Amino acid sequence: MTAVLFTKLKETAEAALKTKVVDCVVSVPSHFTDAERRSLLDVTYMCGLNCLKLMNDTTAAALAYGIYKQDLPEEKEKSRNVVFVNMGYTSLQVCVCAFNKGKLKMLAVSSDPFLGGRDFDRVLRNYFIEDFRQRYKIDVTTKPKAIIRLTAECEKMKKLMSATTQPVPLNIECFMDDKDVSGTMNRAQFEEMCQPLLKRAEDTMRSILSQSKLHLDDLHSVEIVGGSSRIPAIKAFVKKIFGMEPSTTLNADEVIARGCALQCAILSPTFRVRDFSIADCQPYAITMTWVGGVTEDNSMEVFPRFHQFPFSKMLIFYRKEEFQLNAHYSPNEKIILPQLMIGSFKIYNIQPQMNGESSKVKVKVRINNHGIFNVTSASMVEKLDNVDGNESMDIDDKKDEDDETDNQDISKAADQNDTDTPMQTEESPGKQAAGDKKEPANKKMKKIKMVDLRVESIVPQFSKDELQLCVERENQMIMQDRLEKDRADAKNAVEEYVYDMRDRLYGPLEQYVEENQRSEFSNILSDVENWLYDEGEDQMKQVYIDKLASLKKLGDPICYRYQEAMERPGAFQAVGSALQQVRKFLDLYLQKDERYNHIDQQDVKKVEKCLKEKSEWFERTQNQQNQRKMFEDPLVSCSEINSQRYNLESVCLPIINKPKPKVEPPKDSEPNAKTNEQSNQQQQPPPSSEGSAQAGGEKPDPVMEVD
Repeated sequence: MTAVLFTKLKETAEAALKTKVVDCVVSVPSHFTDAERRSLLDVTYMCGLNCLKLMNDTTAAALAYGIYKQDLPEEKEKSRNVVFVNMGYTSLQVCVCAFNKGKLKMLAVSSDPFLGGRDFDRVLRNYFIEDFRQRYKIDVTTKPKAIIRLTAECEKMKKLMSATTQPVPLNIECFMDDKDVSGTMNRAQFEEMCQPLLKRAEDTMRSILSQSKLHLDDLHSVEIVGGSSRIPAIKAFVKKIFGMEPSTTLNADEVIARGCALQCAILSPTFRVRDFSIADCQPYAITMTWVGGVTEDNSMEVFPRFHQFPFSKMLIFYRKEEFQLNAHYSPNEKIILPQLMIGSFKIYNIQPQMNGESSKVKVKVRINNHGIFNVTSASMVEKLDNVDGNESMDIDDKKDEDDETDNQDISKAADQNDTDTPMQTEESPGKQAAGDKKEPANKKMKKIKMVDLRVESIVPQFSKDELQLCVERENQMIMQDRLEKDRADAKNAVEEYVYDMRDRLYGPLEQYVEENQRSEFSNILSDVENWLYDEGEDQMKQVYIDKLASLKKLGDPICYRYQEAMERPGAFQAVGSALQQVRKFLDLYLQKDERYNHIDQQDVKKVEKCLKEKSEWFERTQNQQNQRKMFEDPLVSCSEINSQRYNLESVCLPIINKPKPKVEPPKDSEPNAKTNEQSNQQQQPPPSSEGSAQAGGEKPDPVMEVD
């Protein structure tokens, strides 16, 4: 069902964005367990989505709050602690978050998975069910439809009581057995009935203070989000418990979606977003167990409650053979699922050391950014004895021809990895190797290498093959939906054509079809309408397409005649205007108008010939068309009329608009201009002494210069 919902949301987003949607961030309640989170990841894979992160609702609200704040304290200053109360339709979630500039850290979370707005609706519904049983002698529980109607009316009443203290009426007509029912409820009476629910909400809010170990003076503000946070009693409890008025600066309905959008932008390389780090916390403690020896503890709490994630830890075991790790939630926690088990993880390919001792096994466990626990890797430390310190030894099972330098580098890396192990309790082999460096070169040295081990995870999640089957099934359902939509569209097209054409036959199309044809076509349309609600109720898509084509075969000629009649007067008028323009040109030409005296006589004869042909065609065609009846097909179409006009204009307009030739200036003006220019240059002072010396002689005769 969730996959169906996600597929629809994906289609809606793609239709709005006009692009393909792949990457997404999905919000989940903070109390979701490992199995529920894995299921949501499987759902996103089935729908063809790439889930970048499963984000807690409370964390999304905190991100939407903090990323826009400009007055947050600096990183080294005291954090701003804000409480977020998220009262939704199904659950109540409360968290405390510490803000500094550019980052947020979740301190504690608390929730009631079964306390939400629907529980308050049920209180009202159960009250009126009993009231109607006594007053109207009807049992609402026997009719599912009546229960749905009553629940919807109770939800409306709850919203009205949140806005007024006056009694709110409830009226439902023809509720059951043709009976109209009514009732009233006021806010005080409603809150009295909801005391058990309000007590649970109070306990959840108080628990967050004890779990976070904060005092009221440490809190900056309380933000309330979620649709059900508008209930006045919830606001009153927030003020009573935290000692301050609840803040409503966030959009109660959209803040979580906005936080997910911001997180998606942060994770996407496409958008440039302000740097903002997020440190979430694990709501439940996680314990790991294994089969141990007599003196060995076989369990350990790996991640305590409210531990930060994403986070990785390295565990070290000493084993001679394969073993299994079991992860589960701590049994003292209140988990919404009856099964506390998270999963089992088997470590394979473990072998004892060459001297028969247990091998050192490093197991890396991690809570990833989805809040999912997993054993990410396992490796075995294998000790190797070198015969002589000055002899080369291949520790990676390479061939003997590998040079000595490569072997030394690999050995150093192995020693370094072993020395930096954080949970090493015995003397590190790396330290012994480091000490051996001070010994003589002919002493034996111990070297180690890391061998990757195979890890098999047994968790409540689909395998790859099962996921692929689900993807194929989802694609089949998507294809069926598309086929059904196409079939419904084809059926609706037939129904729409029937209704539209029947109304137009006795409206604007009445004059363009003969009486007997109109009656016959109207009867056909009525028969098709009856067929749609009888045999044609559930037909294949092609049947509807063929039916529509048969109807259009009768109706399109009528619509064509109507369309031509609407456009023909304008087309004829355009041709007449073009002819009038050409006649005016010829009259002006015969009058020796100076605007057209440059046009050649042959071109004018060409225009006269074209005008004569088009005028005769225009008068003949217009007269013949006017004699035809409106329900007859037109003698000439509008496209042909426009074609004649285009032909007339293409022949005549280039001649009419032919420009006059340009008049060239007299040739004598050019040498005179050159003479004046040269005389002006001679009257200017010389640029230098050399130039003046050359110009010291007599001036040349201007006449000779022109020659």
